[in-house]
Amino acid sequence: MVGVDFSGAMLTEAQKQYPHVEFREGDAEVLPFSDDSFEAVVINFGLLHFGQPEKALTEAYRVLRRGGKIGFTVWANPEAAIGFQIMLEAIETHGTSDVPLPEGPPFFRFSEPTESQRTLLAVGFADAQAVTVPLIWRLDSAVDLFVAFYEGTARTGGLLRAQSGDALNAIRTTVLDAAKGYEKEGGVEIPMPAILASAVKP
Repeated sequence: MVGVDFSGAMLTEAQKQYPHVEFREGDAEVLPFSDDSFEAVVINFGLLHFGQPEKALTEAYRVLRRGGKIGFTVWANPEAAIGFQIMLEAIETHGTSDVPLPEGPPFFRFSEPTESQRTLLAVGFADAQAVTVPLIWRLDSAVDLFVAFYEGTARTGGLLRAQSGDALNAIRTTVLDAAKGYEKEGGVEIPMPAILASAVKP
C-alpha cells in the first residue's frame, strides 16, 4: 500500500500517524508509478479538488492491473449534506463567492451519481456504480461546524478566509445559529452523506 500527496507537509504528518505505511510525494494527475502496478486505487474526497479530474482517473486506470478496482468519494449535494447547505447559504447571504480559488471542477459535479458513473465509463472503466453513504458529523458544539470548514477544508476554507472581517463574523453567527438546530445529546449531529463511486478496469 502506498499513499500519495503533492504536499510535503501532509506527507510528513501522514508518516507520523502511520509510520509503517509507505508515502510518496506525487501528483494524482501524473502518478509516479509504472503501468499495471496496483490492484486498487482509492481517492478519498480528492477528485473534487483536482484541476483535471479526468486526467487523474486516467492515471488511476493506467496504474491498475486488469481486473483492478477504483473507488472515490465526494460529498453529496448540499440538499443532503446539511453542513454544506448551512455554510453556503450563510456565505451567499452575508459574503461573496467571487474570490480567486485554486482551479478545480464544479464542487458538486461528482455528487450526481450518474455523472460519476458516466465519467468512469468514459475513461474506460467498466461496471461503474455510485451509492450514497449516510455519514453524520458528530461535533462537540455548534461552533465546531464553522471551525471544521474554516480550518479543515480546502476550497470552502479558502472561500471563508477570503471574506471581509464583517462578512466572516456574520457568516460565523449564522452558521452557529443554524447548527444549534442539530444539537443532540450534548453535541451536534450534522447529516453529511457522501457519494461512493467505484468501477473495474476490464
